[in-house]
Amino acid sequence: MDMNINIRETLKYKRRIVIKVGSSSLVHPETGELDFVKVERMIRIISDIKNQGKDVVLVSSGAISVGRKILGLAKKPEVLSMIQACAALGQGELMMLYQKIFMEYNNKAAQVLLTFDVITNDERRKNAQNTLKQLLDLDIIPIVNENDTVATEEIEFGDNDTLSAIVSTLIGADMLILLTDIDGFYTDDPRKNPNAKRLSIIEKIDDSLKNMAKGTVTSYGTGGMYTKIAAAQIANHAGADVAILESKDMEIIHRLMDGEDVGTIFVSDTTTEFDILDFIKNKKYLEK
Repeated sequence: MDMNINIRETLKYKRRIVIKVGSSSLVHPETGELDFVKVERMIRIISDIKNQGKDVVLVSSGAISVGRKILGLAKKPEVLSMIQACAALGQGELMMLYQKIFMEYNNKAAQVLLTFDVITNDERRKNAQNTLKQLLDLDIIPIVNENDTVATEEIEFGDNDTLSAIVSTLIGADMLILLTDIDGFYTDDPRKNPNAKRLSIIEKIDDSLKNMAKGTVTSYGTGGMYTKIAAAQIANHAGADVAILESKDMEIIHRLMDGEDVGTIFVSDTTTEFDILDFIKNKKYLEK
């Protein structure tokens, strides 16, 4: 049996999906301004998936990028208090846009802001889990971001790659989709090596695979391919398949769910021993 065909055919049956979108996927690369067409298409697709009777959680970066553009800053500031001010300004603007467009598709969205200490504290983690599950039970789409106004962990979360994997474990997701600016996982950086090959299906994450991840960073995001590997490890061992997709055309989400050979699929693995909480608490996702 062809593993590629078999795994991809099962994706249409996924019932609880986390979609993570990075900062670079939400803006025009030339200006850093929000790409409203792309945002609207993403929300339309998420709404359509939800209309199929599936649960969807959106993990969205972008607050700092939006905030700094509102303030007219050409690049991300270096002073922490200024970064957090950008986040405070941009988070409200971004959430207002999300809620407005989701309402046009008769869907309700709610903001959930998390920090690293919430994840690593047993009681707070349980409370966050209860909140997310309650929102899903109420037929509301949670929109999750790190609370950048008070947190200092953003670069360690890797532009929310790790956070989206953690959210997947909290809600028992069976699918995590990571939208990025590369159309899958390659044997080398395809922007530097024309001979790099896309891997369609990855059944096991090992050291050789990690060595292929060069940690490329985009102009607006903070995550590289290595953080996506770490996110896949977390989500895979919690029972979710993970897909890396290029966000240039948001319709690729539908193509993935329809079984097309797009992006890269990391196959779930609940049989291998792996301490997810230890991996997160001790920040082993930072080890390269």
